[in-house]
Amino acid sequence: MKKIVQAILLTASVVGFGATGAWATPDLYDWAFNIDGTFTTAGTGYDLSGMPVSGTLDSNDLGTLTWSTSVAGSHSFLAFFDYEIDDAINTYFNESGGVTGTAAAGQSWEVDDPWYGDIRYWNIEDNTLDNTNSVAAPGNDVSWAMGWDFTLDAGETASITLSLTDTAPVSGFYLSQLDPDSQESIYFAGNLSITGGGGPAPVPEPATMLLFGTGLAGLWGERRKTRK
Repeated sequence: MKKIVQAILLTASVVGFGATGAWATPDLYDWAFNIDGTFTTAGTGYDLSGMPVSGTLDSNDLGTLTWSTSVAGSHSFLAFFDYEIDDAINTYFNESGGVTGTAAAGQSWEVDDPWYGDIRYWNIEDNTLDNTNSVAAPGNDVSWAMGWDFTLDAGETASITLSLTDTAPVSGFYLSQLDPDSQESIYFAGNLSITGGGGPAPVPEPATMLLFGTGLAGLWGERRKTRK
């Protein structure tokens, strides 16, 4: 779809659709998730429903999404989003991507062109984000991906929060997408939290209890002899 409208938008910008300083609603054109090897993507027409996460996006296609699991073992979680800013006014291939902060241990990420890069049709599906920003200079179509690899012990729960917003986070690691013609940006941040574990001590088996009781009886007998 983007390739079809690219020539139309480019022609429109040449004949007089100039940039504006007003905020234009971003559009989420595409999304995808790879959770423990299960790949889920937007349906026909880039349908925003059907995401394998909790939460909803607002009328600007921004918001907070969450996912959690309590299954012990190794896990992987990747989320991909392809937004456009002001594409009806000054096209979608005039943007740039940014990276701020340092990713956490076990966290991966990528900023790349969704059509001509390897983010969408290879790295997301193969769980191989390359931790690089390939669209740092203006003049690109920008998309993001972020993921985590982690292991849970019995009794632990992992919770992942994804924040998609037009307000820059005050700290931490996050990805950004800038439209220089409108001077507007959107931001992608995420967090993995693991809680629980350290459950009650295991109950000793009967044989262990018998040995423990025998030992206590022996100590009591020795104590009586000493007192006599």
